[in-house]
Amino acid sequence: MEGNGVASQEGSLREAVRAFVERESVRNGILAVIIFNAITLGISTADWARTSLGGVLPVIDNLVLTIFVIELALKFFAYRLSFFRSAWNIFDLAVVTVGLLPATESLSALRALRVIRALRLLSIVPQMRAVVQALFDALPGMGAVIIMLGIVYYVFGVMATIIFGAAFDEWFGTLGRSLYSLFQIMTLESWSMGIVRPVMEQFPYAWAFFVPFIIITAFSVLNLFIGLLVNTMQSAVEAEEQQEFEVLRELVRSETDQVDAHVLELRDEISALRREIAAMRGAGNG
Repeated sequence: MEGNGVASQEGSLREAVRAFVERESVRNGILAVIIFNAITLGISTADWARTSLGGVLPVIDNLVLTIFVIELALKFFAYRLSFFRSAWNIFDLAVVTVGLLPATESLSALRALRVIRALRLLSIVPQMRAVVQALFDALPGMGAVIIMLGIVYYVFGVMATIIFGAAFDEWFGTLGRSLYSLFQIMTLESWSMGIVRPVMEQFPYAWAFFVPFIIITAFSVLNLFIGLLVNTMQSAVEAEEQQEFEVLRELVRSETDQVDAHVLELRDEISALRREIAAMRGAGNG
């Protein structure tokens, strides 16, 4: 009996902690701490801040890290092993773990990654979580587009190396250089005056090679990516709306069932009352 009482107290404490960490005010508080930490990490990169606030910034950083550790500890206590069933909890754990790395010279690069704590905004804000989920949902379709883009790049890269490599070794001397130059052309960054027009001075018909490449990659493939993301996000929004509709319909159904039950009870009571009245009238007539 004593063991059951202890287990019951522990369960009620766990439920209380779970209700606390899921409270809207707590989530907003963690959100504010994340934003504040991102601002202080940005300020710490300035020389004037390191000079005037050199002793304060590490204290703030450690305080923020302590808050994050306490939050994760409370979540782990509340959910136990179920904590690891949520990918967002694992993401938060990885982000906070980076901040716990010792500030040694060999790990200075890893310590610089503490700024990724700002990425916790993705797990705190529901709208951002929906966007990230839509990106993950779009990965299978994007994979097919990436494979197609890779084939196009390879074909045009080999052609560019063969055609322009001898004259423009810096841009097209090897397949790797050609692929990088074609990537720059696809981004439309200094592609005309920087690469294509100098090439056209020696190869006047080079435009017949570069223009189709730009149309295929910069316009068509980019639009495919955008279309996939839009469709995926639209599907996610529709699925969320459908889920909300199902919840609302279930709520209406349960309310309707309760009303029907009350109507049946009221009908039974009226029938019983009528029988009692009829019995009283029969007794009075007798």
